[in-house]
Amino acid sequence: AATHCLIIDVDLRSHENNLVHHTWEIDRERLIVRRGQPFSITLQFSDSLPLRHHLELVLHLGKRDEMVIKVQKERGAGDKWWFNQLETQGEILLTLHSPADAIIGSYRLAVLLMSPDGHILEEMDKFKFHLLFNPWCKDDAVGLPDDSLLQEYVMNEHGAIFMGAWDNIKSIPWNYGQFEDNVMDICFEILDNSKDALRNSKMDIENRSDPVYVGRIITAMVNSNGDRGVLTGRWQEPYSGGVAPYRWTGSVPILRQWSNAGVRAVRYGQCWVFAGVACTVLRCLGIPTRLITNFSSAHDVDGNLSVDFLFDENFKSIDGRGRNDSSWNFHCWVESWMMRDDLPKGNDGWQVLDPTPQELSDGEFCCGPCPVTAIKEGNLGVKYDAPFVFAEVNADVIYWMVQQDGQWKKIRVDQSGVGRNISTKSVYGDQREDVTLHYKYPEGSTKEREVYEKAGRRATEPSNLITEPVQVQLSIKHPNPVFGTDFDVIIEVRRNEGGRDTDAQLTMLATAVTYNSLPRGDCHRKKISVNVPAHQTHKEVLRLHYDDYVKCVSGHHLIRVKAFLEVQGENEPIMAVANIPLSTPELLVQVPGKAFLQEQVTAHISFTNPLPVPLKGGVFTAEGAGLLQATEIPVDGDISPGQNVSVKLSFLPMRTGVRKLLVDFDSDRLKDVKGVATVVVRKRYTPLIMGFH
Repeated sequence: AATHCLIIDVDLRSHENNLVHHTWEIDRERLIVRRGQPFSITLQFSDSLPLRHHLELVLHLGKRDEMVIKVQKERGAGDKWWFNQLETQGEILLTLHSPADAIIGSYRLAVLLMSPDGHILEEMDKFKFHLLFNPWCKDDAVGLPDDSLLQEYVMNEHGAIFMGAWDNIKSIPWNYGQFEDNVMDICFEILDNSKDALRNSKMDIENRSDPVYVGRIITAMVNSNGDRGVLTGRWQEPYSGGVAPYRWTGSVPILRQWSNAGVRAVRYGQCWVFAGVACTVLRCLGIPTRLITNFSSAHDVDGNLSVDFLFDENFKSIDGRGRNDSSWNFHCWVESWMMRDDLPKGNDGWQVLDPTPQELSDGEFCCGPCPVTAIKEGNLGVKYDAPFVFAEVNADVIYWMVQQDGQWKKIRVDQSGVGRNISTKSVYGDQREDVTLHYKYPEGSTKEREVYEKAGRRATEPSNLITEPVQVQLSIKHPNPVFGTDFDVIIEVRRNEGGRDTDAQLTMLATAVTYNSLPRGDCHRKKISVNVPAHQTHKEVLRLHYDDYVKCVSGHHLIRVKAFLEVQGENEPIMAVANIPLSTPELLVQVPGKAFLQEQVTAHISFTNPLPVPLKGGVFTAEGAGLLQATEIPVDGDISPGQNVSVKLSFLPMRTGVRKLLVDFDSDRLKDVKGVATVVVRKRYTPLIMGFH
């Protein structure tokens, strides 16, 4: 006969469990734990358990209970869930142990009270908890045995993203916000909306124990190509019907917008936005992740491990039937830490994951996880997408002239121009850490050339190139100009050898380009005859005016200058290329005084218009993990040249700790102006009066 209700209360002990499982920042009320690490819950009984009655625990996973797991009563094999119990004064302390390769996700726990003959006398199944990857557990595939790395690559909600050019690197702050309200739920919503989950939810749930599988799903789902993904990419204006990529300062508004719109893609992203969102999702799920910037990054469309640029005989670029190789000024992806059984020994755990939609991989727009070590060693047979990633950091750049008879003539080969200053944020602050040597041996070293051969690269045959020493050298020198000013670019022609003076034709071309090489129009073109005297340098000045370049320059303010020199009596023209990023001013963001939890703080934001023209439609956007949700402050009226604008912003900090307030300024002519301030949020302790609170 059924007894009266014995189980009267259950305490999931969320506070204590979340604290030791490093999930305290995500939520204090819900139970969120990490796999491979025990957690305890308490059951209260109205009476002590009748003799020989016992408890059984059953776990349910999936929206339709696709998986049911019976928790064993005592420690079994290491790959099973098990529990033990401790009974004291009408309470039972249950400690659950999950395997280090358990499935991540949302679990429902049923507690069954069983009679000696195996009948269910009572059942309570209202308990829900979330299980995440556990980088603190050495047996978990994402286990990372270094506390400072865990602090940075899992727990840090603030980042710095490097961009610009390899010889002029700047950084912008980024708010990952992986522990902000609802972000974890949105991360699981992303997994639930993948093609695999919609096709076969039981199989998808089983695969969620594997970080390689989860990482691959996330890179496919961060872009919206071919699925219900988060972000739509767009690489040139207009950005109508959405937000221009350079206006975002963090991932949280993007993730919330996607979820609130009923999993409709958010417009628009470019590589650093895709990478920023992927970093948020992976860190939130417990996979250690860092954002990487590769300068002079090759996009090899045809898979021949070289990037081919074509010109006609007037040095105008030729479109290769819409399938152009390109060299991006910079390109961002993420590296996640996961040990893989399918790799030979000697591979560490860093894997490249690239969520920017570029080329298909097994029919999906995703890339990776690809082991960084495999790229360095030229082992291109490993999964996933190793040849593509290898080309991004190692391709040769070849410039060809297509002659009128259709023949291709090689003008210049650059074997060391791709994959420079590969960068990530340091564990010890916002400064840059160079990780180029993780991806390749020193440029030009014997070992690096051996890796080329091993990777199946055909070394560029020197027979196509001029083998005798180059008698004339061409170089481009430029300042670090500020957007809004006129500036000079100097093209130098130097003759090394003796002998007679030489006549030559010099063509100089300044083109505005996007950071991923889409030409935006010519700002200046000049062709002149020059005389190159022996042992001397001839200088030509190309003056670039704001009024000319502002018409075509993109949001990235990048100008590419090319110079071609056709020397009399020489077969091939000589060529030089320089990328010139135009710098923009910074915002001044100050937060005076001390900041306390849930007490008003005021930030002062100011900006001076550096341009010779007024700015219209100015708007500041501020956000910060633990400080405030994304907030817009429009500027009244136009901002005239040299005018200073300052605004105040008040908010109530939501979480304690070292926080970053990120501000972006946008207007019709000046975009992507960023500023940041550090805010330390404390708890205010009220003194106890007479020993009572």
